Amino acid sequence: MENLQVKPKTVIAKQVSIEQKWLVLVVVSGLVLILGIKIGVYSFLNAVPEGFFKSAPAIRGAGTPDRILSPERSASDRYQWQTLPEEIPVPLDNPMTPAKIELGKKLFFDKNLSADRSLSCASCHALEAKAGADGAAVSTGIYGQMGDRNAPTVWNTAFQKLLFWDGRAGSLEEQAIQPFLNPVEMGMPSVGSIEMRVREQPEYIEAFMRAYAGESDISIDKIVKAIASYERTLITRDTPYDAFVLGDRNALTPQQLNGMVLFADTGCIHCHFGPNFSAASVFNEGQGLRGFPANPERLSQQYAFIDKNTQSWRVPSLRNVALTGPWLHNGEIDNLHDVVKVMSKAQLAKSEKRMFFWNKKELDRLENPDLTEQQVDDIVAFLHSLSSQKLVKARTEAMATKVSIEHQ
Repeated sequence: MENLQVKPKTVIAKQVSIEQKWLVLVVVSGLVLILGIKIGVYSFLNAVPEGFFKSAPAIRGAGTPDRILSPERSASDRYQWQTLPEEIPVPLDNPMTPAKIELGKKLFFDKNLSADRSLSCASCHALEAKAGADGAAVSTGIYGQMGDRNAPTVWNTAFQKLLFWDGRAGSLEEQAIQPFLNPVEMGMPSVGSIEMRVREQPEYIEAFMRAYAGESDISIDKIVKAIASYERTLITRDTPYDAFVLGDRNALTPQQLNGMVLFADTGCIHCHFGPNFSAASVFNEGQGLRGFPANPERLSQQYAFIDKNTQSWRVPSLRNVALTGPWLHNGEIDNLHDVVKVMSKAQLAKSEKRMFFWNKKELDRLENPDLTEQQVDDIVAFLHSLSSQKLVKARTEAMATKVSIEHQ
């Protein structure tokens, strides 16, 4: 009788145990499903930079990219490769005219606008021989003074919304005046002294009247607007990359195509995206500055030049980057291969991608593994495809001339 009384209890206990197991299984499955959805949402939101799909700048006249391409080979198939638009963004208070552009060009090359009459804008921004930079780690100013920043290229700056390495200028007009007054650069003592240097040259009188509808007065406002108008004409669209996006499937080599895919998939596009390859361009409504290095602990023992404290710098355009070395804000690296390696450690290791870490039970940053030498070579090859063929030819001719002179 005792066995008959115990048996029903055992059966009931087993039934309860089975029901509990099913309940636990359902709960766990639900949690896994919710976690999967969360990870999917985070992955999608972090796949491209914030504001990437917002390509309409606030300035009137800034067009949308002429061509957008999503290469089949790229795992980042949501990323769209873009060419520069034909329409140039122009401020409403500074419309471009042929006469104003011509005046701006003359001012850009005028050495009389520096204190010792030895430097012009073109001295630190050699348009063809140095692809709009000066080929030095840091620029040399009046009286041989050395600056502390690498000269950025002026090519394609029409599409940048932040100028200077620290991003302190928000327009080409605002940028144009500052080198004149910098005591290390052109060293003019005041705005009035700049205006006086221009007025003392008779040929400028007529040039200003043509550029400004018969107005004969010469002011700093008109000077910088003319220079900015000229700089907005400095655009390079003649690159293998642009040819490829526009439909020429033979424009890029197999190695450059591999580099193109790696550029997107490893996260370079988180900072260098859009038609001008820069978060500081008019095509991005978000922040155009980035902390560098984002991950200093990985670099401090390898590279002595790395700043002790992380600072925010404007994200430069990568167009013509292969022609504008040495690189970085302090010009400390003279090899593009090394630049890619440094940036992969300094920036990619702290990308915006996130993953769930079970031991922490939270979403956290995922450090990308170091690039292999072959991957670095492939990315460098892709960066070369962003070079203007006109500027490549000019650089080759300038180097040949230099060698010829040295051997005379």
